[in-house]
Amino acid sequence: MERVMEKTILEEAIEIVVDRKDGRDYGSFSEGIFNGMTGHDIETKDMYAALIALKLSRESYHHKRDNLVDACGYMQGLHDLHNGIDRG
Repeated sequence: MERVMEKTILEEAIEIVVDRKDGRDYGSFSEGIFNGMTGHDIETKDMYAALIALKLSRESYHHKRDNLVDACGYMQGLHDLHNGIDRG
């Protein structure tokens, strides 16, 4: 029986962040929802850093594939931000 290979975490993150394949398009970080809700002026790069830290913190308590996929996706978003890439 042939074994079907599961997508890697990085392949899944690319589909979500870059290709936006599964319909989970939540909009751009640049929309400033957090800033509007809290009145705090947080830069996009700092929001990415906080979300990466959150996902890695969750992973340290309990392994869940989604934690790693999301962390990779946020890292890609941060990389894109630093390089002026808009995948919106």
